[in-house]
Amino acid sequence: MDPQKPPPPPPPEGCLTVAVRVPVRIVALVLVLPVRMAWDALAAAGRFLHRAVLRPLGRILLLLAHALLVLPCAALWRRVLVPAGKALAWLGRVLVAVPLGWLYTYLLTPLGHALAGLARGTGAGLAWLYARVLAPAGRGAARLLRGIGLLLAAAGAGVYAAVSWLARYLLVVPARWLYAGVLAPAGRALAWLVGAVATALGAALYRTARVLLVLPALVLWRRLLAPAGRALAVVAREIGDALGHAWRVAGRVSRAVGRILATLFRWILVEPLRWVYRTVLTPAGHLVRDLVLRPAAEAARGVGRSVRQALATARDTVRQARADLRRALFGEPPRPASVGRRELRGRATRTLDSSTTALTKD
Repeated sequence: MDPQKPPPPPPPEGCLTVAVRVPVRIVALVLVLPVRMAWDALAAAGRFLHRAVLRPLGRILLLLAHALLVLPCAALWRRVLVPAGKALAWLGRVLVAVPLGWLYTYLLTPLGHALAGLARGTGAGLAWLYARVLAPAGRGAARLLRGIGLLLAAAGAGVYAAVSWLARYLLVVPARWLYAGVLAPAGRALAWLVGAVATALGAALYRTARVLLVLPALVLWRRLLAPAGRALAVVAREIGDALGHAWRVAGRVSRAVGRILATLFRWILVEPLRWVYRTVLTPAGHLVRDLVLRPAAEAARGVGRSVRQALATARDTVRQARADLRRALFGEPPRPASVGRRELRGRATRTLDSSTTALTKD
C-alpha cells in the first residue's frame, strides 16, 4: 500500500447499527464496570499477597527444605553411602572378581583349549568322512534320480497333451460358443433395461425432491434466515464492540478510583504515621540511645573488661600454682645447655650457627 495514499473511508452504517449501538454500550458499561473494578482489586490483592506473603514464605520453605532434606541427604551420601559402597566394592573384588579370575585363568582356559583341540580333531574326521564317503554316494544317488525324473517327465508330457486336447474340444469350445451366442446378448439387453428404469426413477425422484425440499428451503433461507442472520450479526458485532469499549472505560475508571483510594490512604494513614515517626519516635529513640543505651553499653564493656582481667589473673595464678606443685613433687626440670651463637673471630667461614642477627644473638 502506498504510504501517501489516505485510508479508505469506512463503509456506511445502517439505521439498525446506529439504533443498537448507544443503548448496548450504556448497558455494557453498567454491567462491566463492577466486574472490572472487582478484577482490578483482586489483581492488586494478588500482587500484594505475592510480594508480602508468598515470596517470603517460599524463601523460608526453600531454606527449610535445604536444611531438612539437602544437608541430611548430602551427609548421608558422604558419611554412609560412599564408605559403604567402597567397602562393598572391595568385598566384591576380593570375594568375587579375584576367585573368578583365578577360575578363568587356571581352570576354564585349559579346559577350553582341550575342548577346542578335541573339536578340531572331530571336525577333521567328519570332513574326511564327507569327502571320501558321503559326497561320492550323494553324487551317484543324484544321477540315478535325474534319470528317473527324465523318464517320468516324458510320460507326463504325453498324458498332459492328450488331456489338454480332450478338454479343449469337450469344454472350452462349447463354453465359448454358449457365451458368444446366448449369454452376452441376454446380459446387454438386461443392462439396458435396468439403466432405463434407473434413469426414469432417478429423474422422478430428483423432480419430487426439488419441488418438495429444495425450493421451500431456498425460499426459507432467502426470505427469513438470511435477513435474521444479518440482523443478529450486526447485534452481535455491536455487543462485542460495546463490551470492549466498556472494558476499556471501566479500566480507566477503576485506575482513577484506585489512585483516589491510594491518595486517601496515604494522606489519612501513611503521612500521619511518617510524621509521628519523624517528629516523635526518632527524637525519643535518639534520647533513649544517648541517655540509656550508650551508658549501659559502656558499663557492660567495663564489666566485661574487668571480668576478662579477673579471669586472666585467675589463669595465671592457677598456672603458677600448678608449676609450684610440679616442682615440689618432681624437682626442677633440667635446663638445656646454652650454645654460643656469636661469630667466630678471624677469617672463619660463616655458617648457620654463626649468625649475627639481633634475633639470634645471646
